Amino acid sequence: MFLIEILKAVLYGIVEGITEWLPVSSTGHLILVEEFVKFRDQNTDFTSMFNVVIQLGAILAVVVMYFDKLNPFKKGKNAKQIRKTWQLWAKVLIAALPAAIIGIPLDDWFDTNFHHFLPVAIMLITYGVAFIILEKREASRQPAITELERLPYKTALFIGLFQVLSLFPGTSRSGATIVGGLLNGTSRSVVTEFTFYLGIPVMFGASFLKIAKFLVNGNSFSFSQISILMVAMLVAFGVSLVAIRFLTDYVKKHDFTIFGKYRIALGFVILVYYAWTLFR
Repeated sequence: MFLIEILKAVLYGIVEGITEWLPVSSTGHLILVEEFVKFRDQNTDFTSMFNVVIQLGAILAVVVMYFDKLNPFKKGKNAKQIRKTWQLWAKVLIAALPAAIIGIPLDDWFDTNFHHFLPVAIMLITYGVAFIILEKREASRQPAITELERLPYKTALFIGLFQVLSLFPGTSRSGATIVGGLLNGTSRSVVTEFTFYLGIPVMFGASFLKIAKFLVNGNSFSFSQISILMVAMLVAFGVSLVAIRFLTDYVKKHDFTIFGKYRIALGFVILVYYAWTLFR
């Protein structure tokens, strides 16, 4: 039985690692996985912590992959490189402000009221259509911002405001920020990379708040539960490394249309399943 639970954790980690970074909505995929693959004899506290842990695994992959670029104290960096690193962090923190002010206080409320098949399916389809429309528009236009270091602070804030839209389950955090960047004349490669960095304070902040709340309430887990959590986190970390590398290379030569079509297809699959659950 324990081995089966570990295999379930591996599956969840794989799904999280892929869908957290591709603009296809990790929530949309996990809600389907949760419907068919459930952990045995686990309570609400464990489920909540499990979602936090696999998310931490995903964001740690960004920290590891881009550690040198994000580290202003890296040995060998000259004064100009150090200044650019601090400027990048300043843009990331500015972009994270809307999520900190609006997102964190409302996160649990949105999860409680919108973490259901119908809202998720609607947001999947909505942003899928948005990707297709935006890419058709961008086909005849040249992006104004093609280098990350030239990303204006105002544009960073604009992208951060779009990130707040990902409060609606099914939107996709990366999907929302990418749409915001494309609307503001940012190239695909720049907004994709910035999205990775923006996830660090936002996802770490939200995760640690939930962990702190869990510890304050005096909760604890068994050895088997801790094992499941650690396996899921490590798998999410490893798969995220691959997913981030894939998306970084993909956007250099391709647009986001395929992700838009995939979102629409997945949205309709969820709608059909939701309708079936109502009448079965």
